[in-house]
Amino acid sequence: MAILDGAAGHLNTVGYIVLMMIGFYAMTGKSNLVKKLVGMNIFQWSIILFVVSLSAKRGASIPIVLDGHGGDAARVLDAALYVNPLPHVLMLTAIVVGVAITGVALALLLQIHRQFGTLEENELLERLRTSTGS
Repeated sequence: MAILDGAAGHLNTVGYIVLMMIGFYAMTGKSNLVKKLVGMNIFQWSIILFVVSLSAKRGASIPIVLDGHGGDAARVLDAALYVNPLPHVLMLTAIVVGVAITGVALALLLQIHRQFGTLEENELLERLRTSTGS
């Protein structure tokens, strides 16, 4: 029961790790290229959610200093009172890159399907071997 109590405090972390493993399994264990792409997206989103959840801080405010030069400057500039925006900015960049990668991957999958008539990895490898004469 003590293990479950410890896991309940970190339920989001356990959930993200489970999502990460589902995505990793889909990327490595499936032979359909669309399923591999979906697995890659699940893996990527689980990492993004994990990093954003790690950077959350209870009781902190946004890092906007309105009266930084006057009054109680020591209180205003105390870093422990603010949320670090860097992880959120980096994950926003990762989201944009992930959407671009997904779009390019879908375009490549369309071309592969048009040229070879399948998206199964085993069939593609077999057709590539027979077309090159190896």
